[in-house]
Amino acid sequence: MKRSLHYIQFTAILFGALLLAACANQKVSAYQDRKPAFIPEEFFNGKLTAHGVLKNRSGEVTRTFNATINAYWKQNVGTLEEVFLFDDGEVQNRTWTLEPLKDGKYKATAGDVVGDGSAATSGNAMNLNYVLRIKYNDGNLDLSVDDWMFLVDKNTVINESLLTKWGFTVATIQLAIIKNN
Repeated sequence: MKRSLHYIQFTAILFGALLLAACANQKVSAYQDRKPAFIPEEFFNGKLTAHGVLKNRSGEVTRTFNATINAYWKQNVGTLEEVFLFDDGEVQNRTWTLEPLKDGKYKATAGDVVGDGSAATSGNAMNLNYVLRIKYNDGNLDLSVDDWMFLVDKNTVINESLLTKWGFTVATIQLAIIKNN
C-alpha cells in the first residue's frame, strides 16, 4: 500500500513536470486560429507606448518602466525606435529592425542583440527569440530572451518575456504595448 502511494505521487509529479515542460515549449502555430491576426506591419506602425514591470527570478518586481516607440516601415523593413524610462531614472534606447522573410517569419536585429533574432507570427501571436547583451558589474552578460506578444485588439499587445542564462530563468518582463491613434 505504501509503495503504491509513492508510485501515485511519483506519477503525479512526473505528469506535472511534463505538463510544465510542454507549456514552456509552446509553438506560435498553436495560435493560428486566434483573432485578431497579429500583422507586425500594421501594429508596429506609428506612435506607441509601453508600460511594464521587470521581475527577478523569484517573481518580485524589481523595476517598472514606461517607453515610447516610434515605429515605421520603409522598403519592407520595419524600424522600432524605443526609449525606455525606468523608475530609478535610467533611460535606455533600443532600435529594432524587422525584416520580413516568408511564412510569417522575420529577422530581428538591434544594437544590443547578439547576432540576429528570429520572429514568427501566427494568429494573434508573435514569438521573438534573441540574445540580449546587458551591462553587468564591470562587463557584459548575454541573456537568451523568449518574447511572446499577443494582440488583444487593434490597439493593444500584451507582452511577456522570459530571460534565461544556461537554461535558468533570471528574470521576466510583462508589459502592455498601446498603439496611439
